[in-house]
Amino acid sequence: MKRWGRHAERALTRRAFVGAAAGASAAAVVGLAGCSPKSAQEAGQDTNSQEADDPYAGAQVFYTSCPPECQHHNLKAYVIDGRIAKVESSELNDCAACARGIARSYMADDPNRLSMPLVRDGEKGSGSFKEVTWDEAFDLIERKFTEAIESDGVHSICYVTGSGNFGSMHGPVANAFLAHLGGASTTTGSLCCAGTTAAQTPIYGQRFLDTRNQIEKSDYVIIWGNNPAISKQGYFQRFEKVVENGGKVIVVDPVFTESASKASEWVAPWPGTDTAMALAMIKVVIDEGLYDEAYALEHTCAPCLVDKATGEPVLESADDPSSFMVFDLESSQIVRHDFEGAKPALTLEGTPAAEAYDTEFELIYAEAAKWDAESAEVECGVPAADIERLAREYAQAERAMIIQNMGGFMRTENGTYAVATQLYLAALCGHVGHEGDGVSDAGGMNEVKTGNPIEVPEVGDPAPSIPRFKFGEAVLSETPLKVNVLWSMTGNPMTQWPNTNMVRAALEKIPFVVTVDQYLTSTALYSDLVLPVAAQFEHEDVLANHRSHWIQLCEKAVDGPGEVKSDFEIFAELAGRFGFGEAFGKPMSEMIDNVVKPAGLSYDELVEKKAVDVVGEDYIPYKDGVFLTKSRKAEFWVRSWKEEGFNPIATYARAEEDARNGDDLAAKYPLFSVQRKTYRSVHSTFNNLEWMDEVCDVRPVVLLNAVDAEERGIADGDAVVVFNDRGEHRGVAEVGERIKQGVVGLQNGWWEQQGGSSSHVTNDKWKTLGGTHCCNQTLVEVKKEA
Repeated sequence: MKRWGRHAERALTRRAFVGAAAGASAAAVVGLAGCSPKSAQEAGQDTNSQEADDPYAGAQVFYTSCPPECQHHNLKAYVIDGRIAKVESSELNDCAACARGIARSYMADDPNRLSMPLVRDGEKGSGSFKEVTWDEAFDLIERKFTEAIESDGVHSICYVTGSGNFGSMHGPVANAFLAHLGGASTTTGSLCCAGTTAAQTPIYGQRFLDTRNQIEKSDYVIIWGNNPAISKQGYFQRFEKVVENGGKVIVVDPVFTESASKASEWVAPWPGTDTAMALAMIKVVIDEGLYDEAYALEHTCAPCLVDKATGEPVLESADDPSSFMVFDLESSQIVRHDFEGAKPALTLEGTPAAEAYDTEFELIYAEAAKWDAESAEVECGVPAADIERLAREYAQAERAMIIQNMGGFMRTENGTYAVATQLYLAALCGHVGHEGDGVSDAGGMNEVKTGNPIEVPEVGDPAPSIPRFKFGEAVLSETPLKVNVLWSMTGNPMTQWPNTNMVRAALEKIPFVVTVDQYLTSTALYSDLVLPVAAQFEHEDVLANHRSHWIQLCEKAVDGPGEVKSDFEIFAELAGRFGFGEAFGKPMSEMIDNVVKPAGLSYDELVEKKAVDVVGEDYIPYKDGVFLTKSRKAEFWVRSWKEEGFNPIATYARAEEDARNGDDLAAKYPLFSVQRKTYRSVHSTFNNLEWMDEVCDVRPVVLLNAVDAEERGIADGDAVVVFNDRGEHRGVAEVGERIKQGVVGLQNGWWEQQGGSSSHVTNDKWKTLGGTHCCNQTLVEVKKEA
């Protein structure tokens, strides 16, 4: 399956790239111009100043987007004689592309790329496969799908996706195909940002709204539980400008991350205690009168009434969920929250309404009052004085931001409440909807409407969903359904899903597992059929995802290795075999038009401009305090939480899996563990590229505090085993002060072939509020490998 090596033009080593990128300067522009394909001269380069021996002179230039879960950097490829000679950052970006984006050129000719369909001819996990033709592969899929449907219905076909490719010709096309088929099953529960969805959507009305353009205008930035220097490299320089401009950047994380090294201050709470810390900050803000009362009254439901007897919001009409009521201090009457001229009460003490009602403000304070700074210090491991100071600094800053960016703090049992308390804090302080402030989610264009490339028919009998975190148990017990076929694409469950040993058991049990990928991934090892898929610059697509504020055309520059096909081509062939091929028979230009037309764009416009900023450089989410809820205010009481059996106002309780619980589990496994992203990969994507080996870690690194390491007889560089009852993860110890004592840092994304994923040990608790993943609420022990 290996192909001939990389061609001579690719003399740029990974180490040389890092040096070049560090000194590169890139101009920020509003858009791109020109048609493709085009030469370097047509692309606007001054060919007169080029050296005569420029290896890229006269190259055709093509554009695409780097589509995994990061900033969706726009890339430009130089093609010579039908091959990609170089990939670099396009003019769209205001910084150089990271190594992962540049690696696209190496992936095109990587000898380890899959080039033909593979059928397993040994035990699952053995890596023994044989090549087959596409006709043979499609015949096998058609037969297995038909057998599954005849045996246990279409629900017994399960498909799963990940964040490996957010292009519109991948996940949306899969949804369309399986809906036409009758409605396959899938999984529920998000590995990344379920807490944000479960909190920000009901409280602020919508998520995926882009604040990144406001970062450098801020005076005070809290990067809470995430590491944008690694995961958001495309705009990390904006955080650095805050400090350069005299502002402060605070990193809240148990790990001294790359972002912390560039920040003003590092604050290290215990994993899973961020809710208590935020509540303690809210208490300080309220006790000291630092909240923005005018903003809270006008733009939030802080004064809205909740009935003490029922625990429900008081509404003018049950048919209007936005008809919240307040106590008017002018008339001493209960009126609608938007009644003109009303003077709502934030607190009811001393009013006639106090006996029967609370305000949402009072309910929030009741939860915050449990966490004075001293109590929070004990629970969170952060000095009380620091908590109080951070609360004052944040509240009193002229422009302040909280950067969540799918932070690790939300991948805990308290993740949804942790998100919510940060949203409460921002809204109560009036730090939402103005220049230089806000809460940064995963930033995008969710207010901009886009469409599906192919019509998705309504499914009459939707399949029950399988809890992703309990996938292995669900498949083995055939609850809630029996899985006969698993289709895995744009993801890698064997490296990302918790409790990997149970995931493996499920893959071994399922009769027919199909993995669609560019490489023989860890999941592919346990598959019955592996289909080679086209990479970027090898197929046409459009990226119009709510995690990016640009809609970008993805152009085809070269053919992929061997007989690779795009996801769309695979589903189009299968659609024809199952009798609905006409729906997939549209020209690519028409399907891209279908995606971008609701945003006011067209395929022809994208061909001309390559990418369009659909929100603008000055975009401010929830501008002027206008939220996207039905009331147009921030709504703190959340009905969906109550319906799930949880408190509708964010609260804090210590998690089940906590090293300080004093139970048998904590005695056996006394160390917290948290997951870390690496500069080598996006989740597991790119992790197998040999080009990364020169300056990246080549084995999983286990980050240990020096005290914890000494207690276990572990030295820096030792081979170690991280373990608990779920499994084991092996790596190399990095010993020092870069992590809070009592916490272990595990790198995310390593493959089975590289020693195994850290997900072998991660917590698979279900069900949590909002379906949050508890990978950062995991207890382990570490030992030196024998």
